[in-house]
Amino acid sequence: MPEPYIRIAQADDEAELAALDRATWSTLHAVTPPPQPPYQPFFDERHPAEEFLVAEDGGRLLGYVRLTRPTPLPSHAHVLAVQGFAVATRARGRGVGRALIRAAVAEARRRGARRLTLRVLGHNTPARALYASEGFAVEGVLPGEFLIDGAYVDDVCMGRAL
Repeated sequence: MPEPYIRIAQADDEAELAALDRATWSTLHAVTPPPQPPYQPFFDERHPAEEFLVAEDGGRLLGYVRLTRPTPLPSHAHVLAVQGFAVATRARGRGVGRALIRAAVAEARRRGARRLTLRVLGHNTPARALYASEGFAVEGVLPGEFLIDGAYVDDVCMGRAL
């Protein structure tokens, strides 16, 4: 598959992103219950469209990554965090996730960040391998932080310098 076109999300992407988010929900990466109607808006005051990069091919969205400031503190303004990442099932294994992570790194640099961080569930081996291959290192582990499907799952903190 050729590299997908990656751009900043626009307001009219909301319905397609919301559907993608619901379709990709899994206990492999989600700590919240599965989404149920009535669905909350995908974009809102805390999750504006400009925080999302989307991968697109042939006019269809294949995935997204959200970049945001982890805190509003001025002393923390040099750090951005990945807080949301999804790839459509039909696009997995085709480089879309890697392209989105690389675009997130480039966008974080463009925004002046010096660090990029993320959190991933310990049992999400594919995501952890992707992040490690793109220069993220484990910087901390919160053992048994979440109870998912009857099992305690670690919360793994990863980061990289930009």
